[in-house]
Amino acid sequence: MARTRSAQHNEATDTSAAGESRTTRPRRRSSEGTAQAATPSGGYDLVIVESPAKAKTLARYLGPGYRVVASYGHVRDLDTRKRKGEEVAGIRIADGWKLRYVVDVKGEDEETRRGRRRSAREILEEIRKAASGARRIYLASDPDREGESIAWHIADELQLPPERTYRIRFNEISKTAVQQALAHPDRINGNLVAAQEARRALDRVVGFPLSNLLGKKVASRLSAGRVQSVAVRLIVEREREIEAFRSEEYWKIQALLAPAGTSVAWKSDPQRCKVYARKKADNDPTADSPDTPVDTELEDKGDNGNNGATSGLTGLPAPPAGAFFAELIRWQEQDVRIPNEATADQILTALRHSPFQVVKVEQKDRQDRPPPPFITSTLQQQANIRLGFSTSRTMQTAQRLYEGVELTGLGPTALITYMRTDSTRVSQDALQAVRQFIAQDPHLGPSYLPDTPNYYSSGKTAQEAHEAIRPIDVTLTPQKARQLGLTGDLYHLYDLIWRRFVASQCKPAVLAITTVDIRAGQALFRASGRIIRFDGHRRVLPPVSRQEDTLLPPLQEQQSLQRLDLFATQHFTQPPPRYTEASLVKALEKEGIGRPSTYATIISTIQKRGYVTQQRGRFYATDIGKLVTDKLVHHFPRIMDVKFTSHFEEELDEIETGKCQYRQVLDEFWGPFSEELKKADAEMEPARMLTDEPCPKCGRPLEKRYSPKTGSYFLGCSGWKDKDNPCQYKRGSNGQEQEGPATTDIPCPACGQPMVRKSGRFGVFFTCSAAPNCPTTMNLGPDGQPVVTTRPTTVTCPQCHNHQLLLKASKTGKKYVECPDKACKFRADADDQGRPIQPPDTGIRCDKCGSPMVIRTAWRGPFLACSGFPKCRNAKSLTAELREKLKDLLPPPRPRTAASVPDVAVTQTCPECGAAMKLMKSRFGPGYYLGCSQYPKCKGKAKVSPELEAQIAAALNKATTAQAPAPASDTFTS
Repeated sequence: MARTRSAQHNEATDTSAAGESRTTRPRRRSSEGTAQAATPSGGYDLVIVESPAKAKTLARYLGPGYRVVASYGHVRDLDTRKRKGEEVAGIRIADGWKLRYVVDVKGEDEETRRGRRRSAREILEEIRKAASGARRIYLASDPDREGESIAWHIADELQLPPERTYRIRFNEISKTAVQQALAHPDRINGNLVAAQEARRALDRVVGFPLSNLLGKKVASRLSAGRVQSVAVRLIVEREREIEAFRSEEYWKIQALLAPAGTSVAWKSDPQRCKVYARKKADNDPTADSPDTPVDTELEDKGDNGNNGATSGLTGLPAPPAGAFFAELIRWQEQDVRIPNEATADQILTALRHSPFQVVKVEQKDRQDRPPPPFITSTLQQQANIRLGFSTSRTMQTAQRLYEGVELTGLGPTALITYMRTDSTRVSQDALQAVRQFIAQDPHLGPSYLPDTPNYYSSGKTAQEAHEAIRPIDVTLTPQKARQLGLTGDLYHLYDLIWRRFVASQCKPAVLAITTVDIRAGQALFRASGRIIRFDGHRRVLPPVSRQEDTLLPPLQEQQSLQRLDLFATQHFTQPPPRYTEASLVKALEKEGIGRPSTYATIISTIQKRGYVTQQRGRFYATDIGKLVTDKLVHHFPRIMDVKFTSHFEEELDEIETGKCQYRQVLDEFWGPFSEELKKADAEMEPARMLTDEPCPKCGRPLEKRYSPKTGSYFLGCSGWKDKDNPCQYKRGSNGQEQEGPATTDIPCPACGQPMVRKSGRFGVFFTCSAAPNCPTTMNLGPDGQPVVTTRPTTVTCPQCHNHQLLLKASKTGKKYVECPDKACKFRADADDQGRPIQPPDTGIRCDKCGSPMVIRTAWRGPFLACSGFPKCRNAKSLTAELREKLKDLLPPPRPRTAASVPDVAVTQTCPECGAAMKLMKSRFGPGYYLGCSQYPKCKGKAKVSPELEAQIAAALNKATTAQAPAPASDTFTS
């Protein structure tokens, strides 16, 4: 059912006095809705949050006088179907930017459901029933623009009575913060809602028309957006910088020295005095993928380099005790530049008889200040650098830490403050608590506590709406949390957040820096050493790129030195590095593109659309990404301008503060943009084009087309749409023919019809040729044999009594049955014949509805769930105490089996050590890669070449077609 937003948005706000913030007054439901609820007679207050995890944690703090329900995020959105009078689907621009919202009735959109099994309409009905009996209704969605918008949508859609509907906000889910929010309830902030609606409207009027245009001119299923397209442009421009880069050779000269008169044992080897570099090819995936991650925060400080520790980075041997390396920095009173080996040899020859003498010794202490506590962007960067987390993985984990996790003896407990923030501000209570912790901690103590708290300034565009990301209770150390059951990603991210916060309030580290200049004939050498006098904040959180300290022996000016050896090392200039997730987030933040809370979505979207790929943690622009960027930059230069995107974010901030009007900002944009759309539609050249090459199957001309799935182009027969004589011939950009669905000799175990072999994003699978009448499917097992994953049974669904259950197998091998009717939602564990299995009695009752709790199994392992599902969705993690109590009922642990790989010959050698490579199966999806045979001593990796991919495909196809008429590894008993 569609709902139309009022044309006069600002008239829907309650302005009680000049200078006061405006608050949204929910509109009364129109005649198509239900009547206003009567005055409640219930004895509880209703709190509406976004997630069930947050609801559990809040329920623990609030007690029996409150009832907490979850909306599962957004409950409605702009309609995706265009109606008469709308310039863009869901928006009538000419009618004052009237927005038309629609509630998800069927719940079929997987992307918007966010893991929920019920539709938004069903969830709203549950909230409506709870609200009808509540004394007061508190909207407690997240304290940001999006959360404010969710609160307004719930209130507007359900027409909650304004006299008993309130908005509460809290930065942390602690008992004190929640009680304080309830003691000072507020109203919905209309300016925040307007800012969020302006963002949503602009994203829609940019995204839908541009996506439709790209689908028409380039390829279907493409998308464009105000923010994502600019992010792709950054990666494409960096890719082209790398492609245009021409590597140049240069050499360095290092002297191994020791104080004269000391007995340092060293034997010079002429064979080792030159170290040659391996010039990496332009298409080498390891060319810009160093083993040591680069800290994006230390780059600005210049503290991410070598600091004199040349050995290990240039191939030089480690200096013996009492000796050190010095590097040539000037030659013949000029800054040294050695372009080739011949020049290096000339300098080496001149230096062999030159005495070495110290001419200058400089010593100074440098303070290394602690970093500020995390904001969203720095958390995403550091989690990527230190933990290898993607931005989406970081935000999902942080969300769970904020909403609350189950801890032994404590129940659902929130561990961190709100994780979407751009402010480094910390409350006085938190500062007092962390300073007390530092002073009393046995590993730190008063010597690590500064006299006054450390304060940090936020960025210029920071909204300062929330505190920095910090632990709620600093005394709950990561070690204590682990003892209480915090594990996996939750533990690692909490450990990082906790350490960063404590380190931010420690004293600076003190580094003793020694720089020595050494004269040798016409050469000037320099040696640098560093020792840590006081570790300060580094005791809590050591830097990522921490190098071994280079210790220099005691040296004085005019002191003579003994030359032990001379080394010449070859180097090649390197192109600018490709973006990692951490450096891309930093670039987006620096340019003001999007907001930190949107970075994870941006990075995920541009990969899903095929515009970029990620290899070994680096982003590579695809052919289709380059093509789309070029077309958008040419026809929509204003949209693709980084400054325009940044400027609009500033205008959203002004809408939020009331300095700018909602419609004024959108009207200013739409006029020029609509003209650009018309012009681009007429002038943009289609990317699809006919070639002169005939199809090898039917002779019709081949057509060049682009595929978001591969990110590249392919050649396909132009007769693919011919109804009478279609031709499905395709050839990829690598020159290999792409096979379509192929009928095999494998009979369907349910109906006997041949199975059809297909390829999807998760690899090879099989469907019955009688589909959709026969729903049987198969996947390839670890041994390369077809394994049945879905087949019909003769058992009638016990819930709806209308359909035969489908017997399925999960990735873990567990069998279960499911009703094919999505509306029924029946699902249960099953035996080999598809009969539902009654779960064993655990003796534990649901603390919400009183039904028995049963053991369920997910990919993370077993857990307790209410048997009243889906009416009751209560679930609990298995603590150590519960595991011991239920040990006889728990399923056996999943056996770990090594993934099999096809038997193909691999001739490539490791790019790191030169050893033989071997074919490896990816753990995280379909496909293969090459790994060094010397692993774990060498961790070299490489991509599979197109030729090897063809051999793998042939080997898999041979293994498939060689099967007996019935599959050998049928997981279900017929």
